Amino acid sequence: MRRKICVVVNSRANYGRIKSALQAIQKHPRLRLQLVLGASALLERFGDIRSILRKDGFRPDAEIHTIVEGENPTTMAKSTGLAILELATCFENLRPDVVVTVADRFETLATAVAASYMNIVLAHTQGGECTGSIDESVRHAITKLSHLHFPATKKAQKNLIRMGEKRDSVYLVGCPSLDLLPKNIRRADSKFFGKYKGVGHPVDPQNPYVVVLQHPVTTEFGDGPRQIRETLAAITTLGIQTIWLWPNVDAGSDQISKELRKHRERYPNQTLHFYKNFEPGDYYRLLIGSKCLVGNSSSAIREGAHLGVPAVNIGTRQQNREHGKNVITVGYSRREILQAIRRQIRHGPYKPEKIFGNGDAGKKIAAILAKTQTSIQKKLSYGNHPT
Repeated sequence: MRRKICVVVNSRANYGRIKSALQAIQKHPRLRLQLVLGASALLERFGDIRSILRKDGFRPDAEIHTIVEGENPTTMAKSTGLAILELATCFENLRPDVVVTVADRFETLATAVAASYMNIVLAHTQGGECTGSIDESVRHAITKLSHLHFPATKKAQKNLIRMGEKRDSVYLVGCPSLDLLPKNIRRADSKFFGKYKGVGHPVDPQNPYVVVLQHPVTTEFGDGPRQIRETLAAITTLGIQTIWLWPNVDAGSDQISKELRKHRERYPNQTLHFYKNFEPGDYYRLLIGSKCLVGNSSSAIREGAHLGVPAVNIGTRQQNREHGKNVITVGYSRREILQAIRRQIRHGPYKPEKIFGNGDAGKKIAAILAKTQTSIQKKLSYGNHPT
């Protein structure tokens, strides 16, 4: 009998982080994939991914609507609670042998809590990493609920063992999102940008452009409008084509979105073009052709290092995360941001670094899920940490 592996996907970015593992699980003769869609993955304004899943050959086994509108700390907490309720029912119906949860979002925590209380083995990707924001606390909380760990880096692997996780439950696999990177990535062309439409000044792929992706920092709720105005001021002064992606659903998203809309209406002739999101493969095409990736997305650190794309990391959201030489970290000052972008554009592409793996994480995860037996009873193992 095939083991039932339930994977919960909560956003487009979340899907990109686990897609290769989904493909490997689906193809594995000893595994049966169960796919659950939830949270912002089902909301059109964040890029509903149903059509992408169908094109990739996936059919969700369940959909759960769990986002409470408002994008503030209260609604974020309520969305987490609602997700626990809905996922408990979902897991009861699907009866998976293993639940896989991805990274460090509030929806990820809900998945971990529901599975743990229902005595289902929990596997966690990208644990052991250090960052800022509430993500840091959420990630480590999920680690303590998880039975199988799939860290992306050697340092993260060591961190998990130091946190008391058993050595034989921690498997260094790399980041699954890198599996999606083709050897020869075609740069974005006019047809590419026409596919996604968006709003704003037309993009000419023959001319230089930068990409901006800046999410709210939940532990700095209320300061988002000022932060995004500083980035807008730097980009405006820079004066080159800018492709700006919409923020995620975290607390503060609505505040940032309002600032972006106001700027767009006030300065319609600036060379800015706004998009909801891109499919994972297309997102890499966008990055490889850009002069610089600006903001606070982990993609600047993961995929950016692997591709050698110059990046300017703004603020504390990725604080203390491992990164390559391609990343410069700055504060929220427009002057700092502008100077860093100009410096990165002058530098040009960096030498690619394989900090987050070699591009075979999905197959490794599927193989481990197929053969590994584990107890649902957690035990600390502090005596086995590396020196």
